[in-house]
Parts: sequence; C-alpha cells; structure tokens
Amino acid sequence: MLYTCGHKIPDSDSIISAIAMAYLQNALGTEAKAVRQGDVNPETQFILEKFNLDAPELKTSFAGCDLFMTDYNNYTEAPDDLKEANIVGIVDHHKLGGLVTSAPLDCWIRAVGCTNTIIKEMFDYYEIEIPKDIAGAMMCAILSDTVIFKSPTCTKIDTKVTKALAKIAGIEDFKAIGLEMFKVKSQVEGVPFRDLVKRDFKNFEMNGNKIGIGQLEVVDLAIFDNFKDDLIADIKKLKSEEGYETVLLILTDIMAMGSQILVASSSVDVVEKAWNIKVENDQFWLKGCLSRKKQVIPFLEPAYS
Repeated sequence: MLYTCGHKIPDSDSIISAIAMAYLQNALGTEAKAVRQGDVNPETQFILEKFNLDAPELKTSFAGCDLFMTDYNNYTEAPDDLKEANIVGIVDHHKLGGLVTSAPLDCWIRAVGCTNTIIKEMFDYYEIEIPKDIAGAMMCAILSDTVIFKSPTCTKIDTKVTKALAKIAGIEDFKAIGLEMFKVKSQVEGVPFRDLVKRDFKNFEMNGNKIGIGQLEVVDLAIFDNFKDDLIADIKKLKSEEGYETVLLILTDIMAMGSQILVASSSVDVVEKAWNIKVENDQFWLKGCLSRKKQVIPFLEPAYS
C-alpha cells in the first residue's frame, strides 16, 4: 500500500493534494490511500462537504511504509518517523528543505502557487481524467493557496489550471466559491485562541533558532478587534511552553491586501531588521503581505544569519 500524505497541521492544499494523488496513483495501477497527519480545518471541511469527499484517515506513523509526500519536503513538517519510511515520491511547491533519501524517487517540484496545480499537470502528463468532485476540490485548494490569485506566489499556470479544473467540475463562477471559502476562514469568534494560532502553523529552523509562524486569512481584520490582545498573550505563552525563539501570527486581510503581524520574540530587534520596521505593542502592519512563503520567510531567515 502506498500512502499519500501532506504535512503536519494540514491546510486545504495538503489534504486535497493527498486525495488527488491517491486517485492518480490508483489510476496508474499502484494501490494508494490518502491519509492526513492532523485535524481538518474549517475551510478544508467546507471544500470536502461541497464536493462530497471524505476526509482522509488520520495516520501519524509511517515506519516501514511507502509514502508519497504532498505539499512539503522537509523534516519539520514530516512524520516523526519519516527516516524509517520509504519515500516513493514528492510533489511540492516550496523551497527544498534538506530531505535526504536512500533511493531515487518520483519528484515533481515547481515554483507555482499550489501543489494541486502541479498534480493537475501530472494528470495531464499521464493522460488520466480527473473526476468532477476531485477537480472541484483541487480548484478550491488553488484558490485558497493563491488567495484567489492575489498572492505574489500565484502564477499564470495557477490561473490557467484553475479555469481548466472549474470547467471539469462544471463551475462557472469559481471566484464566488473562493470568496465563500474565505468567509468560512473568517469565522474565528468563539474558537479557542490556541486553536486559532495553530490553525495554519509551521515550524522553521533559522540559523539554529526555533521559529514558529502561523497565519489566519480573513476578509476583514476588524473581527480580531475584541481579542487581538488575547492572541498576543497566547503566542507569548506558546513561545515559552515550546521553546521558540520567535513566534509570529500573521493576520491577513485579503481585501485590504496586507497583514497585521503579532510578535512574541526574544529578539524583537531581529524581527524589526527583517523588514526595517518598528514593532509596537507586539505587532506591526506589513502592507501588501499575503504570503508567508514569499513575503515573510525570505525576509526573516536572512535576519537570523
């Protein structure tokens, strides 16, 4: 059995790419099963329900298993026993993360906005038709990762593939679905603060420093007005509890095209140096910032060197 699985704390791209890859591998004659490393977030649940797809089974141990990694290629987001697994393939759109394999593998890595964009190209390459339900879910994953084409990570290929998937799924107004999806993302009131911080959270190692960066994408930052201080208090608590050098929580307003970044750091001066800004009241505004991958990591990492 080949398992297809995305990263820890899975987002929509991670879950849907695992589902799509499992279907493709089965169509190619390899028995495959999509699984996940963590809970399904509200946006992903919306996508699964909209297209009548089941959530992949939870699986956290892969020792002795064949694994096709989707939407990541590093150890920090991988299963804890990854070195004991047989990595068969990787499909991803992130920078290389230092992964070492003992044998050749099927590797598809492209500088595009979403892993599902690459998987659509794989379906085309192998001349396999995509079912309507999976095509619709893949379309939504691309809209999520590219912030409905607003993110600087979005490419012409992502836009072209989204339109092609929408046609397969029989969807005319795909941007309306994208906006509906982000409204689901914006439903944050009443959710425990730690759940919000960890909803889309990734760990990084920067010059020996443990860094954690979460992101919440909403249609209006005003929804955080009543509990932003609570979120700041929680990332400070998380920093202390889990030994982080820095924890950032990116509150992204997709309509205003920018992010309020909450900061808990032992080296606030490094954070300030990264963007040549001043952190006040444990936060700062970053105009035009929509992408953690392209507008946060590439600035913060060199500041720690």
